[in-house]
Amino acid sequence: MTDLYQSQRAMRNMREAAMQRGVVAILDVGTSKIACLILRFDGPEKSHDFDGVGSMAGQSSFRVIGAATTRSRGVSFGEIDAMAETERAIRTAVQAAQKMANLRVDHVIACFSGARPRSYGLAGSIDVQERTVSEQDVARVLAACEVPEFGAGREVLHAQPVNFALDHRTGLGDPRGQIGNRLAADMHVLTVDANAIQNLIYCIKRCDLELAGMASSSYASAISALVEDEQELGAACIDLGGGSTGLSIFMKKHMIYSDSVRLGGDHITNDISKGLQVPMATAERIKTLFGGVVATGMDDREKIEVGGDCGDWEKDRRTVSRAELIGIMRPRVEEILEETRARLEAAGFDHLPSQQIVLTGGGSQIPGLDGLATRILGQRVRMGRPLRVQGLPQSATGAAFASSVGLCLFAANPQDEWWDFDIPTERYPARSVKRAVKWFKDNW
Repeated sequence: MTDLYQSQRAMRNMREAAMQRGVVAILDVGTSKIACLILRFDGPEKSHDFDGVGSMAGQSSFRVIGAATTRSRGVSFGEIDAMAETERAIRTAVQAAQKMANLRVDHVIACFSGARPRSYGLAGSIDVQERTVSEQDVARVLAACEVPEFGAGREVLHAQPVNFALDHRTGLGDPRGQIGNRLAADMHVLTVDANAIQNLIYCIKRCDLELAGMASSSYASAISALVEDEQELGAACIDLGGGSTGLSIFMKKHMIYSDSVRLGGDHITNDISKGLQVPMATAERIKTLFGGVVATGMDDREKIEVGGDCGDWEKDRRTVSRAELIGIMRPRVEEILEETRARLEAAGFDHLPSQQIVLTGGGSQIPGLDGLATRILGQRVRMGRPLRVQGLPQSATGAAFASSVGLCLFAANPQDEWWDFDIPTERYPARSVKRAVKWFKDNW
């Protein structure tokens, strides 16, 4: 635990150094694409937003000066499975972005999906010594949170204070400077498979880059796709990626739950490839141009040329109706949405005051998906596009870039995490199991 704490602190310090130098690269390592954006920072900006511990602390204004994407190689289910191929793909994306920005970048902040995330809700409380809450008191109360036994091979990716209570007042954003006797804190901890993280770190190091931060893709996507009142009142962001579907729940501007379903757009493509007996590249093209999930009477008559290059004229001139294509796609899309609904129910999403669901990611662009999702997930579903970011090229403004844009916002305005406070080392938390999400039902 201490090693991880130190490495996260080291990454935080590196991010600060990169910000002072003025440039940092954003790297979104996905199953279907690897995107690299290069940001130039113009220095701190006075922010009038909600400002507290764990909120977006230290806002910076930035603009995108380089952007590139390449087809992902060596990644499946959001995790690296062929190191040399992924390394080549990362180098390709970073070099193209550097060429556009016309400068070299040493530091990257990366995000990834998959890695079997698991959420925990932690709680701790202490007596305030001086009656006025100080920075040390916040560090002490975070250290007092009882950490569960995560199990072997797990590492903490995010550890964010999400709520403070002072005596009988709860829902405090920042208790520092306030007067009281007993301080309590709730923290959300997200753990992931340690090997998946180590592989990514190793891969980025092999590309001669320094890692200045890491985030979960589902967290980054939600930052960019949820509007402010959705983050405040409670909403779920579903990021339909290529190899996996990320899920995060926000409340009071904090992520309080995250999970992922090991199914995504590539599985739909795979079904088309097998169903129509065409190569994956052809299946991807057919899905993008003609795909859908709701068939109408017209679709029986609309013919799609499958094409081919096997040399058999009859086979190469094959056509299928759009209704057949929809018949292949719909069951898989329903399966992804039903799996996601099961995760939402397990998280206690129906206890939140607002049950808004936002769909984003490349897979959310299938025509008719919003109607199907409304039927399976509940009434309040909308499509989410990432927020506008200065300098972002038009080609990178779609839903497929939600996590890349969210990572830019995360880099510029990181939320406070456990390792941002000087927690006394001898106070490393006692262990006892407190599973996820119980406390947000009780507290909010």
